Amino acid sequence: MNLLTGATGLVGAHLLAQLILNKEKTRALFRTENKKNQAISVILKYDITPQQIEDTVEWFQCDILDIPKLESAFEFVSHVYHCAGFISNSPSDYKMMRKVNIEGTANVVNLSIDFPIQKFCHVSSIAALGKPNVGDEVTEETTIAEDQKKPSAYEISKYGAEMEVWRASQEGLSVVIVNPGIILGDGFYDSGSGTLLAKLKNGLKIYPPKITGFVGVYDVSKIMVQLMNSPVVNQRYILVSENLSFKEVGESFARLYNKSTPKTRLKPWMLYIAWFFEVLRSFFTSYKRQLTLEVIPSLFKDSFYSSDKIKKELQYTFETLEVYTNKIYKRS
Repeated sequence: MNLLTGATGLVGAHLLAQLILNKEKTRALFRTENKKNQAISVILKYDITPQQIEDTVEWFQCDILDIPKLESAFEFVSHVYHCAGFISNSPSDYKMMRKVNIEGTANVVNLSIDFPIQKFCHVSSIAALGKPNVGDEVTEETTIAEDQKKPSAYEISKYGAEMEVWRASQEGLSVVIVNPGIILGDGFYDSGSGTLLAKLKNGLKIYPPKITGFVGVYDVSKIMVQLMNSPVVNQRYILVSENLSFKEVGESFARLYNKSTPKTRLKPWMLYIAWFFEVLRSFFTSYKRQLTLEVIPSLFKDSFYSSDKIKKELQYTFETLEVYTNKIYKRS
């Protein structure tokens, strides 16, 4: 049996749909009934019936920070997909993000060692990777220099989570790590990359002049299943379909949803002014600011990512932006 943490998130729900289609028994962790129902609504869009879900999925209400309850979830499990995580740009969420992403991952890998689990797949992010020289592509071999600072709390927490997984691999756990780019997929529009998708569907008016890696959630979930069913262990893989500008992505969605194309190029001074007013607002109200001074420069630096390793080892062909935006449109 598989154990799937974060089954009610973007990657988790689409991954669960793939596992159901493969008829793989899966214990799916969830925290609230509302999130569970949201995940089921996404799964049903794969032409999966409620009966198929009932026959294949064992829903298990649990928080990965609740160790006694989490331990019960590991009974009779052979493979673990770890998709649970906390995403936020707010500095006030830093401690919680570290707790969920780093401590929560440590809990999951420690139990995977204890039981023992045959294979463990961890969903990380390109945010956890190092940055090469300007113009060079990031690969799985790109390392983080000692003097290289990670500007966001999210990047720090995802890097810390990876360290827990690699530590577990040294203690005998067979692991694979995937580092997706910005993930686009249907069904979740209130958190993570889903908030970007909601803006894209409504028409992106202002765009950052940045190129980065994008990927469809459909490719991410398929690759994870293939990796877990392969002999590959103790490897990481960048999952990026294309390196695209936010303007290109915005224009693609604008054509599909008949919205105006992005016209205003974001300037650094705009964000510094926004940061100033966010600080004032958070000082006088309970508003959680989303910007930090450290992260602003990164929004104007291009980053290019190579998926050659996964393409070669799995003979995998990624869907293009046009293909997966059409899937999102049809399932909306």
